Formats: sequence, structure tokens, C-alpha cells
Amino acid sequence: MKVLHVYKTYYPDTVGGIEQVIRGLAMGGRGHGVTAEVLVLSAAVKQPETLVIDEVTVHRYPTTIDLASTPFSIQEARDFGRFIAPYDLLHYHFPWPFGDVLHALAGHRKPSVVTYHSDIVKQKWLKKAYSPLMTWFLGHVDAIAPTSPGYLASSADLEPFREKCTVIPLGLDPASHPAPDAHAIAAYRDRFGARYFAFVGVFRYYKGLQYLIEAAANVAENIVLMGDGPLRKEYEAEAARRGLTNLHFMGLVDEQVKMDIMAGAHAFVFPSHLRSEAFGLGLAEAAMMGKPMISCDINTGTSFINLHGETGLVIPPADPVALAQAMNALAGDVELARQQGEAARVRFMQMFSLEQMVTAYAALYRHVLDRRKG
Repeated sequence: MKVLHVYKTYYPDTVGGIEQVIRGLAMGGRGHGVTAEVLVLSAAVKQPETLVIDEVTVHRYPTTIDLASTPFSIQEARDFGRFIAPYDLLHYHFPWPFGDVLHALAGHRKPSVVTYHSDIVKQKWLKKAYSPLMTWFLGHVDAIAPTSPGYLASSADLEPFREKCTVIPLGLDPASHPAPDAHAIAAYRDRFGARYFAFVGVFRYYKGLQYLIEAAANVAENIVLMGDGPLRKEYEAEAARRGLTNLHFMGLVDEQVKMDIMAGAHAFVFPSHLRSEAFGLGLAEAAMMGKPMISCDINTGTSFINLHGETGLVIPPADPVALAQAMNALAGDVELARQQGEAARVRFMQMFSLEQMVTAYAALYRHVLDRRKG
């Protein structure tokens, strides 16, 4: 079975959760008889090109224009019908309105699956104009895979299409992450203390880091933030303005450093406060590392990964007081943190492994193909 993942961006141009999911599906699917390639846009190329990244074949088309974080490509639109001919199934990653356009132009002829990563939350004007196309697209694909039961239940956009939805949680492969280095872990604990908190993610509007900055003023422990993004400089300036010395911005770090910092952390804090945070792979990584978590109740996958009182603490969104209280509670109770971290590790292995995600998608692919044949 030959599958084409269709999305707006991929490595090496961007590094994020969806890119990680696509790579995991492409690499993990081989053991299930699935050969997967990736079709994306790139502002870094002038002509279509094909390259191999981590043994995954990636086709990149040049971006013609980018509107509201939605890249478009005239050349890809022109070539799409011809390009998809060799593939048995198209796997779209939503939201990306130009992907809907591609499907309308030629993709609807092919069996198709959509990973529904998130509602459109921020660009309300775009959504209003785009809504008819979105409704057509979701109505014409063969299957939709939201990433958590909570997101399916709370998404008004998915309500008309629930009969074609199959929840498939995102998954990670522990073996694909470097093993933490004991010396590095000890060094980070010497530097930040035995009970420091960790965060990893792209510094975007929905990550709630402004509330973490407010909360830090009432937390004695150090907080180590890994990642980069459009709001990083703004947050660094705000932390400096407030005179906060317990916030440490590490920038974009490699996988080894990330694993070392995560392994040394007492707990993981993830203050995303808007539904744009549809799942939270950072939480899954923390659970994989056996760390208790703090997250917000936003009716998405974050509260599917992190169960309040079992694997960590779940607090109201955009509430720096509650956030500080939760951090102080975990910092002040080592045994509670240990128990919740162990429960998080067990839940990860039960629910969020890469193999479980890949197996579920391979089954969905075959179901869609069989239904088309029948």
C-alpha cells in the first residue's frame, strides 16, 4: 500500500508536533506494509524537488503566497492530479485550507484519510470565508481521525461528520529518542536544582506562556523552557522586565539535550490555554519520561493524556494563580510527584506509543480501501 501524506510543511523547514507525527507514521508504517511519502510546500525552493529525510521521501513544491499561516502553491495545484496517480491513498493533515483546495481539484478521486489535528481557532475571519470549502472537504473524505475523544466530543466543526470519525491518539516511539545521559542529568540538577520544572514547545499564542511567566513570580523553583517561535523574544523581554531569575530560556535544543533536561526535571508544565492545542505531544513526551504533568482543561487531548489527580494536575486555563499553586503542590510533595510520574509512564505505554498509532492507521487505511473496492 502506497500512501501520500499531504500537508503544508515538513522537515527541514519546520520542526513541530505534526511533522513528528508524519515522520512517525511514515517510518513506522513499513512494518505494516505501508510505504509512505510526504508532499509539502516550502518557501526555500524555487522548483519542485525530492529529498530523503530520515529515510522518508519528501516532495517539496515552492510556496507562491502565504496568507494567515496558510501557504498556497500554483504549481502544486496544477500538478496535483498527475502527482497523486501512483498512490493508493491520500492522508491529509487538517487544518490546512489549501489541502482542501487540492482535494477539490483532484484528490477526491482517491481514497482519503484526514488526521484532524485542530479546529481553526485564531483566524476567525479566514474560517468564516473558508467554512463552505471545509464542510465540503470533511464531507467528501473517506475517514476522519480526531486525536482524542474529548476533541471529537467538543468540536462543533466535527459534529456533522461523527459517523465517519475514528479516534486515533498520537503516539511516540521511545526507541527513537536518545537515552538520557546520567552526567548531563546531574549537571542540570546542579544548575537548576533538584525540583525544577520543564517545558518544551513552539512559542505560539496558544501555549499560555504569558500565564507561566506570571505564575513564576510565586514559584520558588526554576523553570526551564525549551523551544523557539514567534513569541520567544517577547516572553524573554517580559520575564526580564519582571525581574524573574527562575525562568531559563534554552532556545531550540537538540533531542539529546531535550531528553537530558526532561529526565532531570521534577515535573513538566504545559500551560496551553486555547483549543489550538489539540493534543499536546509535549505532554506525551513527559509521560514517556515518567514525569508528573500540569496542564489546563481546554476540552482537548491535553486532558486525555494528563488525568487530574492520577498522572498530574489539571487546572483552569489562563489562571496564573492556579498554575502557581499546582507547581508548588508538586514541588512540595516528592512522593506525590513520583506516584503521578509513574502513572503517567504506564498510561503512555497503554495509550500513546507509536506502534499503537501506526497499527490503528494501517487498519483505517485498509478499511477505507476495502470499502472503496466494495
